[in-house]
Amino acid sequence: MSVPVERETGPEGLVSGLVEKGVLGSDWLPAFRAVPRHRFVPDVIWPGRAGMNRQSDRMVRTEDPAAWWAAVHRDVPITTQWDDGAYTGPGRGRTPSSSSSMPAMVASMLAALDVEQGSTVLEIGTGTGWNAALLSHRLGSGNVVTVEVDVRSAGEARRRLAHAGFTPRCVVGDGAQGCPEHAPYDRVIATCSIGAVPRAWIEQTRPGGVIVTPWGPTYGGEAVARLTVAGDGTASGPFVGSSAFMRLRAQRKNLPPVPASPDGRAERRTTDLSPDDVGDWIHMFVIGVRVPDLFCRVEPGEEGAYRLWLYDTALTSWASAGFDKGRTTFPVVQSGPRRLWDELEEAHRWWEANGRPGFERFGLTVSEEGHSSVWLDEPAAVLTGT
Repeated sequence: MSVPVERETGPEGLVSGLVEKGVLGSDWLPAFRAVPRHRFVPDVIWPGRAGMNRQSDRMVRTEDPAAWWAAVHRDVPITTQWDDGAYTGPGRGRTPSSSSSMPAMVASMLAALDVEQGSTVLEIGTGTGWNAALLSHRLGSGNVVTVEVDVRSAGEARRRLAHAGFTPRCVVGDGAQGCPEHAPYDRVIATCSIGAVPRAWIEQTRPGGVIVTPWGPTYGGEAVARLTVAGDGTASGPFVGSSAFMRLRAQRKNLPPVPASPDGRAERRTTDLSPDDVGDWIHMFVIGVRVPDLFCRVEPGEEGAYRLWLYDTALTSWASAGFDKGRTTFPVVQSGPRRLWDELEEAHRWWEANGRPGFERFGLTVSEEGHSSVWLDEPAAVLTGT
């Protein structure tokens, strides 16, 4: 009978856990040991939960040092800013706007970057500075350029980096523009999600270079794409795993406000497809790829019941599907020239018919004109384009 061993709470415990999970290899292990996360986490944080986008209440280091220390060394994301810095009070703000990413995600994305000694790297989204410090330790500060749009976050990150002995080029600016002054780069890594690969990133990457970035459609769901840049100005590659990052500020979703009470002549029917069976991250990704202009809202009810509302971004049509526990059929209402629930069902049927593919079977290609196409298994099998 094996007895579970309680791992030490602290930097070595976190590193050991990442090694056991298989996300941290020998190439990045020295950097993670030399650059502990706690040196790059502010005193006021909102710890998250692994695999979830929910934050705990505010935690202040001076009020509970032991709890802060334990939270920092768990493999979870930590929100460090709300509402672009406008909210600083107790509890939680409205929208998280900066974070210290989940360490397993940091390690896996750095592994996907596949750097070599002497590689030059452009990082989009300095955040707390931890990722830039890891890159600087591995490659040397002179080979790292990091861009942060938030002036205060950039200043605090620069201070933490200097205190740790690292001096990468820290630039305040719009990450969508990259940093042309120091281009070209061998690698580009984004610590924020996008819905369209900025042209500047491709133009500033050497042919044969790699871009690692979270990408997601409007509807939801997201995965990390590993794109290889070609000499003709295109980029293509597979998704290497799911992710959940805050959006690049220049590409934040600007969805239209939906009517409080949708009107219009409605069509009613029932469906065997439960709204609960299309709510996982991979489901949302597939639906978003197959129906690029779809978005949703959830209206909670009592005792776990809810209604899923669907809209197209032009607000020409809407649909809703109601969920109640224990039901096997679910009421659907649709209105407008499109039948949005039918389109969602068709996307789900496509996913089922193709063997319920996970993120690793999908890939992304960006054309010379900047259009993005998602494909399944091979670049020729294009599903949709934007």
